[in-house]
Amino acid sequence: MGVEVGLVRKAKIKDAPEIFKILQEYALKGVLLPRSMHSIYENLRDFFIYEENGEILGICSLHIYWEDLAEIKSLAVKPEFSGRGIGRKLVEECVREAKELGIRRVFALTYVPEFFEKIGFRVSEKSEFPQKVWAECVHCIKFNDCKEIPVSMEIK
Repeated sequence: MGVEVGLVRKAKIKDAPEIFKILQEYALKGVLLPRSMHSIYENLRDFFIYEENGEILGICSLHIYWEDLAEIKSLAVKPEFSGRGIGRKLVEECVREAKELGIRRVFALTYVPEFFEKIGFRVSEKSEFPQKVWAECVHCIKFNDCKEIPVSMEIK
């Protein structure tokens, strides 16, 4: 019996508690905004999972804002598995799905723009994403002191 190779797949209902646990770990460090279980269930179809040997090692979601715009959100890899390309595979899967859906641009808000730049994103301005700012950012406790850097990619 061989070792299972890691795979990226769409999230299932049974994954929600582990998604919550991974996000909560980063939220407690102040690196990601917290998400409730309700929010995870409500947006479950947005999530991708990176799984290896039956264990979820990383998560990421693609949230559609408009006909031509989607956001990569909640990218998190268990700390002990970082640096193995898991985050990159998850982001690439989100970009692939965005392209398949006909979305022309994806963006992310991040504390690590260098990670996204290696994948082909460019640093942007929040003013380029008014849908995000007025739908979500305006309600965030960090709205007036946000340190996240927007990055975006045009999809061809």
